[in-house]
Amino acid sequence: MVAGALGLRADAQAAVLVLVIVVALVFDYTNGFHDAANAIATAVSTRALTPRVALGMAAAMNMIGALLGVGVAKTVSEVISPPDGLHGLTVVAAGVLGAITWNLITWYFGLPSSSSHALIGGVVGAGLASASSVNWSSVLDKVAIPMVLSPVVGFALAYLVMVAILWTFRHAQPSRVGRRFRIAQTLSAASLALGHGLQDAQKTMGIIVLALVTTGHSDGETVPWWVIVSCAGALSAGTYAGGWRIMRTLGRKVIEVDPPKGFAAEATASVVLYATAFVWHAPISTTHTITSAIMGAGATKRLSAVRWGVAGNIILAWVLTMPMAAAVAAAVYFIVHFFGA
Repeated sequence: MVAGALGLRADAQAAVLVLVIVVALVFDYTNGFHDAANAIATAVSTRALTPRVALGMAAAMNMIGALLGVGVAKTVSEVISPPDGLHGLTVVAAGVLGAITWNLITWYFGLPSSSSHALIGGVVGAGLASASSVNWSSVLDKVAIPMVLSPVVGFALAYLVMVAILWTFRHAQPSRVGRRFRIAQTLSAASLALGHGLQDAQKTMGIIVLALVTTGHSDGETVPWWVIVSCAGALSAGTYAGGWRIMRTLGRKVIEVDPPKGFAAEATASVVLYATAFVWHAPISTTHTITSAIMGAGATKRLSAVRWGVAGNIILAWVLTMPMAAAVAAAVYFIVHFFGA
């Protein structure tokens, strides 16, 4: 009887593990269509690329970027230390469901909030609700501080790059400059899509590794190849599905984007994404970085060129993302726990 009970528990644990992995990949998919606008909104709005071509390019570059590293994944997997077994899987699942819920809410209203911070907030919220150990030093150093600094750096760098472009081409014909920067935007948009894949797919990898650790299927030191490939595929598929609501916000409502501004924003956002992924292994937000870079490029014309009312709504969504995702995740955990999971 004892052996039979242990066998049933092991089967139940395996089934829940598979369910958690599926839920994590669903989050990865929603991340793709939620954040598809990040890489291509400016390129589409300036007609450097057609929407369908831009989405195809972004999906391909997302796939490639997801295969380039696992440093961010390891950071995410160390945010909390959930209990072992079924209880730990419940905590991880609740965290991911909280992130998915917030992603869908902000997508519906066309707000470019951060899928990354929704995921971190969801995991931390579920961890607190379950009295799990939260690695606050990692949350502060690798999440909170980069979350604040990356938009500031993106704004400042894009502003400086745009000033340099304006000075360099000050005597050139505007029509010729526009044509050249439409070509350049193809490269900068591809670069940004690569950075998005590098950053965002790894966050889901980290969640799946966390689930594997709670069930004893991983030591947390490495990321299995099948996790890397499946996360890359889910993000790429979600990206190709598109995020048209958010694309309109980034491409048209924040500033009037022209090819030089689009190039400046995409190029500087790419640099920030690569540096944080490869150097600091920090899971920063692609959304925060490109949105602030668009604002920085637009501010070179005049501060009033930035539609600060729209920008204020975006910033409000940024501020609310982590606590709201945490609250939803905690509610999910309590509901599931109440019914005996």
